[in-house]
Amino acid sequence: MTPVVPISEVRDARFAWRGTDAHGRLRRGALIAADVTAARDALKQQRITAVEIIRKGPARPGRIRSAEITLFSRQLANLLQAGVPLLSALNIIAASDASSALARVVRALARDIAQGLHFSDALTRHRCFDALYCQLVAVGEASGSLAALLAQLAHSRERAAAQKAKLRAALSYPAGVLLLALLITVALMLWVVPTFQQIFDGFGAALPAPTRVVLALSAATARGIVPASLAIFVLCLGFGFGLRRSAALRAAFDRALLMPPMVGPLFRQWAIARWSRALGTLLKAGTPLADAFDVISNITGNMMFDRATHTIARAVRRGERLSGAMRATGCFPPAVLQTVSVAEESGALDTMLNDIATLNDHQLDRRIEALAGLVEPLIIVVLGALIGGLVVALYLPIIQLGNVI
Repeated sequence: MTPVVPISEVRDARFAWRGTDAHGRLRRGALIAADVTAARDALKQQRITAVEIIRKGPARPGRIRSAEITLFSRQLANLLQAGVPLLSALNIIAASDASSALARVVRALARDIAQGLHFSDALTRHRCFDALYCQLVAVGEASGSLAALLAQLAHSRERAAAQKAKLRAALSYPAGVLLLALLITVALMLWVVPTFQQIFDGFGAALPAPTRVVLALSAATARGIVPASLAIFVLCLGFGFGLRRSAALRAAFDRALLMPPMVGPLFRQWAIARWSRALGTLLKAGTPLADAFDVISNITGNMMFDRATHTIARAVRRGERLSGAMRATGCFPPAVLQTVSVAEESGALDTMLNDIATLNDHQLDRRIEALAGLVEPLIIVVLGALIGGLVVALYLPIIQLGNVI
């Protein structure tokens, strides 16, 4: 009987150290390491002779960005394809940036693997690796194609990150410009319009209706700017807290994102592309259809699609066809449903799902370009209406007075 190798539960700790450098000068500082021996070795690499090392408690898990996971996947895939063993590859990656939070995770992975744990099982112990990542790594380990699957993961993550950046830029640019226009308008109402009002008071004549409206808005802005700002701040703070705490509010917010005529199709195609690519990748790797839904249950980032995934999973496990289960959720357009139905008949579901993802990626890129082209003239019109209307309203009494004289 093969003995079971015990898996260490050692976690990184914080250490305060005091020592001397290569020139004999007294130095002190703090570092994070697995144990005292690892801390002493880390100091030796910096040419510091430790005099005292004191454990300060467990280290807090660092924040690891998605881009760092993508880079780690790419580096590990390249090293494995070059013939470097997995444990050595992890040590090389950890040594490249020893102080980062990701390096600490990679060192923990190397420790677990050295003690007999499978790579995929070691990954599940860290929240920065999602279920899809761990599942594909497990398939790669079982099939002997870990390097190829890691390269595929890195490519998919790079493509998703690039598209997410395009989508964020397409939506944040007009929002930022309109917010700046609103702030400029408020500033004019608070400091410029009152100056004109003092001039108008000396005219002793009735003011035009547009000017009276602007003066009334200026007075209302001066009275309500502080309570309105506080109310907006509290509402935004409460809304953000509610999104994190309330599943019902998050579901309502995600449903609302899919409804606007221009923005809704962008988020819908983004979710469909991620859902289709994840499912197609799992099926191509050999994961059974009924088991694949557990892995992609939170892959889209939209709760409406995540709930639809759970509904589809229950229907498929009852023996229903995938296309029929997808149609019942109401989240997928007819073109996608028809393609999935044909793929089920032909037995090429994994290939068709990846084709659906690629098609939606291309359509999403075109929609983003069209939105960017439409937003620019719209912003000009809005800015012109705000600033031009304000200037006309303020100078109209002066023009009328000049005509009378």
